[in-house]
Amino acid sequence: MSYSTETDGTAATGPQQRHGRLTGRIGATAVLALAALLLAGCTASGSNSATDSGVRSESMDAGTVPGEMAAPGEAVAGDAAIADRSVITTGSVSLTVADPIRSAEDAATIVEEAGGRVDSRTETPETENQSASANLSLRIPIGDLDRTLDALRALGTVNYVSLNASDVTQQSQDLDARITSLTTSVDRLLALMAQATTTTDLIAIEGELSARQAELEGMKSQRDYLTDQVEYSTIALDLYSTGTVAPGAPDNFWTGIVAGWTTLVTALGALLVGIGFALPWLAIVAVAGGIVVLIVRLATRKGKAT
Repeated sequence: MSYSTETDGTAATGPQQRHGRLTGRIGATAVLALAALLLAGCTASGSNSATDSGVRSESMDAGTVPGEMAAPGEAVAGDAAIADRSVITTGSVSLTVADPIRSAEDAATIVEEAGGRVDSRTETPETENQSASANLSLRIPIGDLDRTLDALRALGTVNYVSLNASDVTQQSQDLDARITSLTTSVDRLLALMAQATTTTDLIAIEGELSARQAELEGMKSQRDYLTDQVEYSTIALDLYSTGTVAPGAPDNFWTGIVAGWTTLVTALGALLVGIGFALPWLAIVAVAGGIVVLIVRLATRKGKAT
């Protein structure tokens, strides 16, 4: 009986142990599976984040707005369109310098070293009635315009600088198209002339060919002039010694006295000049008035005598 009791106890204990072991294995497997799923999710999330970050970085580096894609060659086409523009640049520069004649020489040297030229130059030396001055018309290569203007500004005190740009791209393209068309027409007329068999046809073709060639040469001259205006900016440079830049206001008592005395002398000088200018006219008016008074007196005396 005791053996039977022990056997039953062992039999009861075996299934319970097997059940516990099976439950432990299933739990461990579930934990491992859950950990694998979490790890895979983190990896995918990190990969997606890295991909998104890379896309955003590439988009920002390319200069595009997120969510928009630039068309292939769009930036290159924009740069080419800007480069193909034909712009004529003109302007004027006014400087006050110590010696306008010497500064005109320096300005001409600066422009020539930049590859430009001086189209016209006028110099007015100093006299008793006027200050020295110089005026130059400068042609400066458009690529060296900024650098040359900086060098010109360094010659003296800048009164003003004015620059204007005129877009002539359409005009330039029209000229090129007309030149191409006329060239084709001239070539055809030359071919017809070579095939002409009668004198009448030859004379008619020659007359038409001469007219087309003259028109073509005129178009080419216009294009060359326009190209020169685009490649070389035109700057009018005015150089003055005094009178353009306003002098500074007096800042103390003594400079105030000097400024007042200078103003007084200038005013008296201007008054004397005005009197000298009006004196001949006053003499003529006085003579004419004396003659009129004399005639009136003679007429009055004759009237009293009669």
